[in-house]
Amino acid sequence: MAASTGEVSHRIGLTGEWLTGRKYGMRIVVTGGAGFLGSHLCGALISRGDTAVCVDNLTTGRLANVEHLSGSPLFAFVEADVADALGVGGRVDVVAHLASPASPPDYLLRPLETLAAGSRGTENALRLADRHGARFVLASTSEVYGDPGVHPQHEEYWGNVNPVGPRSVYDEGKRFAEAMTAAYRRARDVRTGIIRIFNAYGPRMRPRDGRVVTNFIIQALNGDPLSVYGDGSQTRSFCYVDDLTRGMVSMIDSAEAGPVNLGNPEELTVAGLARLVLRITGSDSPVRYLPLPQDDPVRRCPQIARAGRVLNWGPEIPTEEGVRRTVEWFRSRPGRWTRSAEGPAAGVPSQRAGRGQQLRVAVDPVRGVGAFQRARVRLVEDEAGCRERVGQVLWLGRADDGSGH
Repeated sequence: MAASTGEVSHRIGLTGEWLTGRKYGMRIVVTGGAGFLGSHLCGALISRGDTAVCVDNLTTGRLANVEHLSGSPLFAFVEADVADALGVGGRVDVVAHLASPASPPDYLLRPLETLAAGSRGTENALRLADRHGARFVLASTSEVYGDPGVHPQHEEYWGNVNPVGPRSVYDEGKRFAEAMTAAYRRARDVRTGIIRIFNAYGPRMRPRDGRVVTNFIIQALNGDPLSVYGDGSQTRSFCYVDDLTRGMVSMIDSAEAGPVNLGNPEELTVAGLARLVLRITGSDSPVRYLPLPQDDPVRRCPQIARAGRVLNWGPEIPTEEGVRRTVEWFRSRPGRWTRSAEGPAAGVPSQRAGRGQQLRVAVDPVRGVGAFQRARVRLVEDEAGCRERVGQVLWLGRADDGSGH
């Protein structure tokens, strides 16, 4: 006999309460959930009583990012590539689509995978939301504005993007994802929302992900020259991850279609950021000036009036305080960033887990695995035919079709 919705909800820890018009105890699928931003979003959702189903292929995501969530009955992990399929069993109330390589070294190294995440991955995530009548939130990027011709960038600006340059795999992949999201809203009545994320930073960033904040911090802590591209006069705005996560959660809870910019309107030159990092770290590292990469934007700063109006959101943590917290986080984990921790294969699983098998993860000093070093795959069929996690993190093999796992 099939279990009732209430019985299944009780078994996976859902509350089923409605407060001030919002459904608490939602079951939210977070693609890219083991990444920098995705792991923070999973933690924020669980902390308020939602269930987070983290989907990640671990290409750029890390098990260590979600290790602290593994003991929660409100957390599940599905190892899958969203570009192949996105089969998630059970109730789905929200799909938050963050899956994509996001740093320049990652998307330049994986151009086809980046385009696939933005195209097929986005449609698979939209189809999942459509099947379940779920809210869908796309994590897009300020890169859709390219090298902008207006300043600050507002949501009505269409951008200035080189469609065939090396960065286009990410820029145009996200632009296509936005077009796909808007089309599903118009054609299928999916309750979609689009956020455009400007430079975010904070704990759990990979030490050598190629982003300017981590580049400067790691170089300063190691006593290496800080690499400034161009003359350092180009500007960026930096939003601390706690602020950005609040914005993502607010978008999930809203009915807003967007697009909505999420970022810090405080503009800072790259050279100014270098000086700030040197002052906070106390490093005497010199600054080394290098040629500016192709299509690197000169100015980047969000206009966030819409976020304030429709989400009641704005950043609260000043850049200096956020950088200080990030430096302290890296300093407390020297094994993640010291030269001895370098290595191209660091943190790569030694093999993938199949159904009913053990997951074996290579131990390394950069990423660490802790409780994930050996995790038993447990697939439990409930009466409704949905494989749900019980007691511990659920590890699934690659989802090869959209039939659900």
